[in-house]
Amino acid sequence: MGRVYIVGTCDTKAVELRYVHDLITGQGVPAVIVDVSTAHRAPGPDDADTIPPTTVAAAHPDGTQAVFTRRRGSSIAAMATALRHFLCARNDISGVLGIGGSGGTALVAPALQELPLGLPKMMVSTVASGNVAPYVGGSDIAMVYSVTDMEGLNRLSRRILANAANAMAGMASHLPPALHDPRPAVGLTMFGVTTPCVERIVSDLDDTFDCMVFHATGTGGRAMERMADSGLLAGIIDVTTTEICDYLSGGIFPCDDDRLGAAIRTGVPYVGSCGALDMVNFGAPDTVPAHYRNRRLVEHNPQITLMRTSVAECRAIGEWIGDRLNQCRGEVRFFLPEGGFSLLDRMGEPFYDPQADHALFEALERTVEQTPRRRLIPLPYGVNDAAFADTLAATFRSLFNGENT
Repeated sequence: MGRVYIVGTCDTKAVELRYVHDLITGQGVPAVIVDVSTAHRAPGPDDADTIPPTTVAAAHPDGTQAVFTRRRGSSIAAMATALRHFLCARNDISGVLGIGGSGGTALVAPALQELPLGLPKMMVSTVASGNVAPYVGGSDIAMVYSVTDMEGLNRLSRRILANAANAMAGMASHLPPALHDPRPAVGLTMFGVTTPCVERIVSDLDDTFDCMVFHATGTGGRAMERMADSGLLAGIIDVTTTEICDYLSGGIFPCDDDRLGAAIRTGVPYVGSCGALDMVNFGAPDTVPAHYRNRRLVEHNPQITLMRTSVAECRAIGEWIGDRLNQCRGEVRFFLPEGGFSLLDRMGEPFYDPQADHALFEALERTVEQTPRRRLIPLPYGVNDAAFADTLAATFRSLFNGENT
């Protein structure tokens, strides 16, 4: 067993860090406190099992002087960089538990994002009840809301910190057995409205590939691309590129400007499509921006409102995707489902709009520089039709096997 690294600023959170440390070690799990204070402080009597901030700061590419600047903002940013380098160089980590307020969370979370997926990582934070996407990113960080501010211990903070400590001790001491799966892994993107397509592809490929499905909610796409960049995916079947709609139109599940970046950088076989490009996601109906209130809207559930993409928006989406596909040097096949982009984009359904769909197809065909390795392929099916899914699965299998299909 390695050690649990408990990360926080001892100049402001020493009591909480020590409390968590003692609970974890009391269960027989080795642990060490990592002090990321950005002000010099004299070591205390309880610091024998504490890694001092100078040690962490020394991991910064520009040395300790880049961290201890006496300017809070730059010091926190530099210590975050140092912590990322420090933790990524360790080979004895069985889990990481961070504790912090807004500044501490901003300092610790970037380092947790860089650690391997599957390694236990948790952040107890005063900001964990809001938008945690910037802190979690595409990683598997467990965020725990502290409820009260962390200024010493009280009857509630003791319980919440104990819950976190016990959870981390359990995760660190009960790692699942390593299982060898000889099948290469392939990443797929899915939304509720593209589920039939992805389910059929998984069924078609499961005998040969370890199919890893990512929910296309912005972070899902980033997680998939991170795995591809890490060499953990042998290919991508990007059925559901809907995050691009939210990115371009201000929805709540956006990708960033690096979407498709992993396919560009790695050259892994890429099979893509227009899944759910007929919609932008917003929250509850009263959160839809005023300038979109007169658009075609569908209440997906009480917390999610969908807006149909317009002709102009579909044109912009097609141009954006086309520009990214042009940068890919590996095998690329992008399929155009002429029968609709989702369960809602079919005749008789609320998002049925052949004119908007055609605008997207036209933009792609105008933008993409087609080559023998980069092709647009129209199909006379909807994205959820069995024939469409089977074609994507067969195409990916052929590309993976080196067949030019």
